[in-house]
Amino acid sequence: MRSSTGRLQVFLRRTLPLLLVCIVLLLCGCTGAAKESELKKYNASFLQVFDTVTQITGYAESEEAFTRSAEAGHDLLLEYHQLFDIYNDYEGINNIKTINDQAGIAPVKVDSVLIGFLQDCREYYNATGGVVNVAMGSVLSLWHETRNEGIDDPENAKLPNKEALKEAAKHCSFDTVIIDEENSTIYLEDPQQRLDVGAIAKGWATQRVCENAPSGLLVSVGGNVCATGPKPEKNSSWVVGIQDPEGGVDDYLHTVYVNQESVVTSGDYQRYYTVEGKKYHHIIDPETLYPAEKWKSVSIICTDSGLGDALSTALFLLDLEEGQKLLDKYDAQAVWVDLAGETYYSPGFKELIRT
Repeated sequence: MRSSTGRLQVFLRRTLPLLLVCIVLLLCGCTGAAKESELKKYNASFLQVFDTVTQITGYAESEEAFTRSAEAGHDLLLEYHQLFDIYNDYEGINNIKTINDQAGIAPVKVDSVLIGFLQDCREYYNATGGVVNVAMGSVLSLWHETRNEGIDDPENAKLPNKEALKEAAKHCSFDTVIIDEENSTIYLEDPQQRLDVGAIAKGWATQRVCENAPSGLLVSVGGNVCATGPKPEKNSSWVVGIQDPEGGVDDYLHTVYVNQESVVTSGDYQRYYTVEGKKYHHIIDPETLYPAEKWKSVSIICTDSGLGDALSTALFLLDLEEGQKLLDKYDAQAVWVDLAGETYYSPGFKELIRT
């Protein structure tokens, strides 16, 4: 979520070619019950939320019926986009930016959605040993600023100041994020602390949209793909393509079957800039305060897109064995690609592969 008025232009220039997951829709035969044969496939797409492309694909008896579902999904995503925004104010809304602005000053009265969201963020923080931490905004803001400057002016691209990173890291404890469910308030006790919810917000919002959508849709919000049920045609599975991190945007590592699952990927090729010939991506290791250097990509298949966001980030930062323990805890599957291009699979992942 960027504050500039050229948000869409920035997205189109920087992000569109780098979408992690491409949806592959396989057409089934036309035979089946009469009711199924009357359904037609529709697709809607929009750019207004989470600075990325949202696509909703599904079957309906009429374009009007499909449009109602798509518009409802768009409106809910827009609501979450505004609540999770760290750059912009919205009239009548206390959002993440409001909480950051009031750090060390006063608790902020917020919508119950933000209470539930930050409680989930705290769970992921604890479950991952702190590697998935939305309270790292003070560190991430330094990388965000220097990355944008480097993209705009490649010849003068630079890294954040090391001492500034170390100082910012002193203000990243989730213990100072006070969630008061009874009074519906959030308070950052540390005046220098900032929230940055980008690691989880998009997936969490996608999941809530899917939970409120009709069965049989496929929703992709910037590559966070979630199915609300199988396709009506013969009750068949959707097929989702996972991008090969060493290929182009149309090159797939695998295609996988999903029915009510989500597919989420974190990769070093998604958002990055170059300093003195070396690429620096956006997934920051809280131990080193620099981009992680264990994996090229990690793709997750699980039943919750918000959890998928958290797991893809966590596994990108953890060793294989530590990552597998997290997958076991949440009954999820993953495929890893290491820096040499070698591929590793969780025990149940291959059962979901189509190609």
